[in-house]
Amino acid sequence: MRPKFKLMMAAAALAALAGAPPALAQPRERAPGCDRVCLEKIGDQYRAAYLAHDPSKAPISRRVRFVENFVEMPFPDATWDTVTQEVGEALTLSDPVNGQVGIYTRIMQNDTPGYLAVRLKVEGELITEIEHVISTKRNLSAPPTPIADFDKFQRSPHLNRPVPKEKCRPRAEMVRLADGYFETLENNTGEIRGTRFSPDATRTENGMNFPEIEKGFKSGRYLFNERVRDRDFFLVDEYRCMVMARGFIDHKGVMDEYTLTDGTRARSIFREPHSWALLESFKLEDGMITGVEAVFIGAPYNMRSPYTINPDVIRNREAKYPKR
Repeated sequence: MRPKFKLMMAAAALAALAGAPPALAQPRERAPGCDRVCLEKIGDQYRAAYLAHDPSKAPISRRVRFVENFVEMPFPDATWDTVTQEVGEALTLSDPVNGQVGIYTRIMQNDTPGYLAVRLKVEGELITEIEHVISTKRNLSAPPTPIADFDKFQRSPHLNRPVPKEKCRPRAEMVRLADGYFETLENNTGEIRGTRFSPDATRTENGMNFPEIEKGFKSGRYLFNERVRDRDFFLVDEYRCMVMARGFIDHKGVMDEYTLTDGTRARSIFREPHSWALLESFKLEDGMITGVEAVFIGAPYNMRSPYTINPDVIRNREAKYPKR
């Protein structure tokens, strides 16, 4: 094959990959020898090591990458030095196909409570990537965002329950349904795009429960969301029928008043450029989202994650949703 033709073929392949929608991302190679039980044991070991401030208590690679609140830093650092207690039971998710572990828990840093989401990449039974999102009242920037007192937090027990295979959709379809949630959240006009919700579906954000997810979306309440970008669906837990993702919600800050679908006038709380940065998981049963748990923080506008491999081209709302 001629060198020039090889270059053309390589460029075409890269262009095709860059244009692939996140919901159709292909699974990574299976982590050899580490099944669900193995991965979740590593998750438990990680939590114990974290609380003990002792990395030797978990199988952590000496070359591990560590990111907390979307900033990469040497390991250990940040809340590895300040955590003093774990409160209540953790929710642990696992994906043997992609070698990923997800954890949602609550911690104390002396007298400061926080909601913690964790992603671990496991290769050859070693943790090679660590990602934390820690949300406290201290690090939530304006505008105020939901965060619950620990004594008011109640995780729905159905999130941790296994789902029969006949009620769990294939991996690609679960990712598509989860991505439909973000499609609906972006430029929220009241239209449900590419997903379905059970009537009792509840979303938990930083410990606060929000019932009737679909009703909120159909109201057009979140029209101020300019875009939901850099979506990465890195974990599909086929045992619990859950999908875990990373993403960013951008607000340009130019919207003032807007109209809900019932004609009610509303005012945007975002008065300046702003982004939410999140780790979020979706429970899916019978092709419907039945529950959501998220930990998110305020972030600099248009911030990115060090783990984002193919970042989205940042476009304004009008470029994706042209006026008719």
